[in-house]
Amino acid sequence: LYTLPVSLFGMAVSAAELPAMSAETGTGAERAVALRQRLEEGLHRIAFFIVPCVIAFIALGHVVAGAIFQSGRFHADDTRYVWAILAGSSVGLLASTLSRLSVSTFYAMGDTRTPLRFAVIRVILTIALGFPAALLLPSLLGVEMKWGAVGLTATAGIAGWVEYLLLRRRLAALIGPSNLSSAYILKLYGAALGAAAVGWAILLAIGGQATKPLVAAIAVLVPYALVYGVITLLLGIPAAVGLAAGIRRRV
Repeated sequence: LYTLPVSLFGMAVSAAELPAMSAETGTGAERAVALRQRLEEGLHRIAFFIVPCVIAFIALGHVVAGAIFQSGRFHADDTRYVWAILAGSSVGLLASTLSRLSVSTFYAMGDTRTPLRFAVIRVILTIALGFPAALLLPSLLGVEMKWGAVGLTATAGIAGWVEYLLLRRRLAALIGPSNLSSAYILKLYGAALGAAAVGWAILLAIGGQATKPLVAAIAVLVPYALVYGVITLLLGIPAAVGLAAGIRRRV
């Protein structure tokens, strides 16, 4: 569940951008400007798709997990446990996807060593933070050891943010700072939170756990996605406008 949006959105955008990035020509300054513009466009598109995944994992993770896993001996308590792990993994979900496109930018410049060094730092930091979070923190908090998995995913997310910030800082020194504005991110999170509120209202109206998990997922997650799309469209988010235009053309 954690790697799905990372793989689909991060790698898809990276795969689409890498050939175009590699084909950029001109002087060093002109190529740097072109790469920075493409990087900014890709970062904004990725954030548009990943932010609602983050909020869905935090606010509606039990609906997502229930639809996929809850049957047979996998009960509601197990679903809530997976929900907690998903919430922990959401800490670094956005950073992980943004990092994948940043790494592609390095590849377009012929630099494969810098991303490797930063990836090693992320792995080391994940181990250093994950070990106490997974094995020591549950005892300190007086909870079952199984809840250490939540700390493990959360600390991996923190390490992911460190990697992204290192990549971003190095890219800024090479091609100039890429602008992923706080106002843009706040708009996306605001839209996702508003959609989550609608999702929870529907969930309460249909009876929550009393409803079959797959039915609840369809009833909640489809409106969640639609409301997020409508709010971002009303806010003038370019990715939403482009998506709506594409749908209109197909219709």
